Amino acid sequence: MRKTSLKFSQSSMLCKVVLVALMLAFQAMLGIGAGVLKAQSVTGTVTSGTDNEPLIGASVQVQGTKVGTVTDLDGNFKIDAKNGQTLEVSYLGFITQKVKVTAGGANLNIVLQEDKQSLEEVVVVGYGVQKKKLLTGATTQVKGDDIAKMNTTSPLQAMQGQTPGVNITTTSGQPGSGMKVTIRGLGSNEGSSPLYLIDGVGGDISTLNPADIESIDILKDAASAAIYGAQAANGVVLITTKSGKEGSAKISFDSYIGVQKVARSPKLLNAKEYKVIMDEYNLNMGTGAVNDWDSMASTQGVDTNWFDALTNDASIQSYNLSVTGGSKTSTYAMSLGYLYQEGIVGGKGISDMDRYNFRINSEHKLYKDIVTVGEHASLIYKTVNGVNDLSDGNANVMYSGSSLRSSLMAYPVNPVYGKDDYGTGYFDTNYSDWNTGTGGNPIGSMMVNKKRSQNWAADANVYMNIQPIKNLLFRTVFGVSYNNSKSRSYTSKYKFDQYTDNKSSYVSQNAGDGFTLTWTNTLSYNFDIKDHSFNALLGTEASRYDGEYMYAANQNMKQGMDSWDKAWLNNANDTKDKAQGISNDPTRTVSYFGRLGWSWKDTYMLNATLRCDGSSRFAEGHRFGWFPSVSAGWTLTNEKFMKPVTETLDFLKLRLSWGQVGNQNIATFRYLATLSNDTYYNYGSTTNSYGFYPSSFANENLTWETSEQFNVGIDARIFKKLNVNLDYYVKTTKDWLVNSPTFATTGFSTAWINGGNVRNSGFEFNLNWNDRIGKDFMYNVGFNGAYNKNEVTEVPTDDGIIHGRGQILSDDNTEIFRAQSGHAMGFFFGYKTAGIFQNQQEIENWISAGNGVLQPDVKPGDVRYVDMDHNGVINDDDKVDLGNGVPKFTFGFNLGFNYKNFDFNAQFAGATGFYILQSYRNYTGYQNNWTTAVLQRWTGEGTSNKVPRISSKATMNYEFSDLFLQKGDYLRLSNITLGYDFAPLVNQKWLSQCRLYVQAQNLFCLTKYDGMDPEVGYGYNSWVSGMDFGSYPRPRTFLVGLNVKF
Repeated sequence: MRKTSLKFSQSSMLCKVVLVALMLAFQAMLGIGAGVLKAQSVTGTVTSGTDNEPLIGASVQVQGTKVGTVTDLDGNFKIDAKNGQTLEVSYLGFITQKVKVTAGGANLNIVLQEDKQSLEEVVVVGYGVQKKKLLTGATTQVKGDDIAKMNTTSPLQAMQGQTPGVNITTTSGQPGSGMKVTIRGLGSNEGSSPLYLIDGVGGDISTLNPADIESIDILKDAASAAIYGAQAANGVVLITTKSGKEGSAKISFDSYIGVQKVARSPKLLNAKEYKVIMDEYNLNMGTGAVNDWDSMASTQGVDTNWFDALTNDASIQSYNLSVTGGSKTSTYAMSLGYLYQEGIVGGKGISDMDRYNFRINSEHKLYKDIVTVGEHASLIYKTVNGVNDLSDGNANVMYSGSSLRSSLMAYPVNPVYGKDDYGTGYFDTNYSDWNTGTGGNPIGSMMVNKKRSQNWAADANVYMNIQPIKNLLFRTVFGVSYNNSKSRSYTSKYKFDQYTDNKSSYVSQNAGDGFTLTWTNTLSYNFDIKDHSFNALLGTEASRYDGEYMYAANQNMKQGMDSWDKAWLNNANDTKDKAQGISNDPTRTVSYFGRLGWSWKDTYMLNATLRCDGSSRFAEGHRFGWFPSVSAGWTLTNEKFMKPVTETLDFLKLRLSWGQVGNQNIATFRYLATLSNDTYYNYGSTTNSYGFYPSSFANENLTWETSEQFNVGIDARIFKKLNVNLDYYVKTTKDWLVNSPTFATTGFSTAWINGGNVRNSGFEFNLNWNDRIGKDFMYNVGFNGAYNKNEVTEVPTDDGIIHGRGQILSDDNTEIFRAQSGHAMGFFFGYKTAGIFQNQQEIENWISAGNGVLQPDVKPGDVRYVDMDHNGVINDDDKVDLGNGVPKFTFGFNLGFNYKNFDFNAQFAGATGFYILQSYRNYTGYQNNWTTAVLQRWTGEGTSNKVPRISSKATMNYEFSDLFLQKGDYLRLSNITLGYDFAPLVNQKWLSQCRLYVQAQNLFCLTKYDGMDPEVGYGYNSWVSGMDFGSYPRPRTFLVGLNVKF
């Protein structure tokens, strides 16, 4: 019995051992350790992959359980989890990451990447925020970090190629210059610039420090912008600056240094080529034999490329220091920035900019979070030394008011330095043996004409939020914007040709300021009724603007004071221009607005807004305008019938909107009859009396310009990786504010009236793909584009035309651009050509066929102008629409990736469907230099069918025609960056980022245009673009930078 029992006991023990061994083996095969039976404490840190900053309040959950926690102020967490279990780490706006728990419970470093496809992300809308998935209007958002990484001097330049439907073009590459921005086509003849609001208050985006920006939201359709009413006809750009976050202080230091170079030089004739062309002119025009160059001593051995002599490599550097932090009740963000940019024309002290930026934002919660108060405040100081440039608006194109344009025309046979009468050291062409006394000295002119501007801008707002009950919020914001600018210019004695004998040096000074006060009050309430969600907003806004401007100029500097550093009004003896002072456009506005939104289960959405604006710029009875909008959305993927495709198409929303916005972009008191005071009267005595005369009609019926827009759009997400936005719109602007000319017999020159319409229609798309390969490689690809068709449908003037300026290509050229019904705004107006007459027989055949010729004595090698009406005469009736300088299609694409500590990004931008008017010379003066395109001129039968023979302006070969136009299509590599973060290698908790990077801007531009740059925003009027007369070029920039975060 015992033996049996013992055997049984031994067998039982053996079975237990075998069973345990099998269990352990089974665990081993499954990769499960003994720790599965017992939970362990797991610690870790969660940080952002964007800036390596800790994520406060990130959720850490044990998958499949109810065990979870959140990260603390330093991004740290501690949680109990068993070996082999999985932690799910998530944070709003970031991609959720799963991490497997291993034995030992080692500290985990978890990096979350920003989810650019997140539908829960909040975007800024008028007077509030809204989840992206609930938007019913057409908006575009650009992240502040994406802008800062571009390292541009202006946020606008960084946005090029990233914002479909927003056309951003460079008007000048001079430091401190602005850019031309048009949203969904030109809608007004009185300016197309959108409304810029920085933290809810109007400001200058061009001087904003890109490092201070949290996000930029662009409201493109009228339904999104109508809440801003009369200010929003050209779209709205909302800039949100960075705010503090709860947690210990975080310090960031960002800097870069670099060099700027001329990206593309114009191809000018050298001295040898120039002499050939000048000799050929004499032969063709019968003015004599070839020039005896050997006898011209001043030209011997001279071969000046004036453009190269005028330009130089230039430095650029930037430094930004910021501190953020706070507690549960108070947060703060402070930054200090400095930027220096030297110009590639003239260089340091001649063309450069210094800019200082300071900003402080803070917020404080009081009374158990019922009351919140805060402020946004910034101070910007900027000094700019500048050269005369076409974009200044006061540089006469024909007579070479721009040093750079002058360099394109100056004679290559004249030296830069040489004899002159005033000791400047720069050559005076009166001592030239070639064409004595003409041509000038562009470099000398630049050096004797100096100017400097200084600008202070202080913008601030204080706000208070009161939330007495949940979801009911009263907000009041008081904003102040003050801008003070002053400038000084000095011209010393000089004489560089017979037209510019400045016998007395002179100085001018001007100063102006503007002060804007804005008070905004809103009351909002969000509430739910079962599955129905509502949001309501009521608000009022009042603003006032006052400013003043003063100017004076004196000449004949006192002894010992004739230099730039002593050039002040008091140091001159005589008055040059009488001192002037004026009140600058005082304006008052008051507004009332409201918004009501509804949604059902995030599936059906409806929003309506209404705004009433009143403005002092119009007469009583016409001061108020009403601007409504309505928009709707339908999330189809929430419907049952879409369930079969939601694995692939996980989000699809249809948007529809309509709205009206207004424009009051005219000066104050234009509804009144204005007086001019630039005349004198003589009442029989020898003394003239200063007087006034009426210059424009009164029109008390003058009122708002109105823009109405319809938009239909689709938002989709595919595979949870591809984000798609599509929009189609029709925008009609009516009742233009037009300064219409009147008949001279009335005694008035102009009258302001309402009238005229323009229609813009087009489509936009935006595609973004974000994905990862393996654990360490994440990449993104984006492509966006916009097509716009612009057409004027009515012009209210007597002849149905808004005429552009003439006398541009030469002294007697008539207008070369205009606005007219049935055409795009600012189209080029001139002759069509049909090549070059190759021989006398072609001329005779052309005339015998009933065609006219423009030349008084037409010869082979002359331009064949098309007789459009075929009446045997070429005149203004034969001029036609030759195209315009605004691109029909703009696009951009980007490529970026992160691999371990490396990051790479490339940004491209391009445009097609537009023309550039290029004229680098004044055709009145035949001796002005040419580009090398003239080497393809007609010199005999069959040699050229595009460039006519060398001849004078009198031959009519240089009348404005399609020969002056080139297609401007281009693709530009705007920015390419490669960086590496050394912080993980250092592996110190106090250092969250130490990124070193190299960057190139404007690295190359693919185009068939042979000028300096195909991106030409310049035009004589705000509604004209694409005129390349030799503007300051955009540089190519190479940078080395450092980003450090503590």
